[in-house]
Amino acid sequence: MLVSDLQFELRLASDPRDLAAAQRLRYAVFVEELGGDGPMVDHDARRETDRFDPYFEHLVLVDRQRDVEALDHVVGVYRLLTDTAAARMGQFYSEDEYDLTVLRDSGRPLLELGRSCLHPDYRGGTAMLHLWGGLARYVRERGIEVLFGVASFHGTDSDALAAPLSLLHHRHLAPPELRVRSRTYQPMNLMDESAIDRPRAMRAVPALIKAYLRLGGFVGDGAFVDHPFNTTDICLVMDTEKLNAQQTAIYTGGAR
Repeated sequence: MLVSDLQFELRLASDPRDLAAAQRLRYAVFVEELGGDGPMVDHDARRETDRFDPYFEHLVLVDRQRDVEALDHVVGVYRLLTDTAAARMGQFYSEDEYDLTVLRDSGRPLLELGRSCLHPDYRGGTAMLHLWGGLARYVRERGIEVLFGVASFHGTDSDALAAPLSLLHHRHLAPPELRVRSRTYQPMNLMDESAIDRPRAMRAVPALIKAYLRLGGFVGDGAFVDHPFNTTDICLVMDTEKLNAQQTAIYTGGAR
């Protein structure tokens, strides 16, 4: 158990019901809310699954007042894949979309993040802070140095996303030693920086991406258009030694 209070418990899923409930939450968010799909999505059971699930650890936020037997108790989730687990799998999830050679060759301990989502009723409250606090503890205890993973804009029209993608490219491009590159390359440098309405462009950036950027995260080179999932993906990379200490304390409740 990573976090526990009167309402919430945060833990790594070990009970099959935790994983099933996490997959059901992912279905509600990624399939029903955002219009995604995939070859292993189980529409009858309303579970979003893929071939990577058995290799990831699943950090789940449980509301104690919700029904475990109905698989309704998980209200937040992160998937976590260490480099050791990726070696068993044969790849990281992100390697379907991004060339991770610069990270693999660094020799630094890596952790891939993915499938982060919250139940709609818990957004804007303390639930995400619980997840971030648990993630910070996980990273600290395992000596992780680099966090990375794909994060998504809704939709696949690059023209409609030109301003926010360009802003991320101009302002938050990773340094060469962390700069992963999209395999099916969709340029992010679609507009000159001088032509971008920065406040408006930043409002179009999803909240999770903005949170990573405030922590000191970077974006890789190029986006990846995921048509089956109805998203445009970017790869975020964070060096734990260079994270913004003040923002980290806010997100993690002071955990170091």
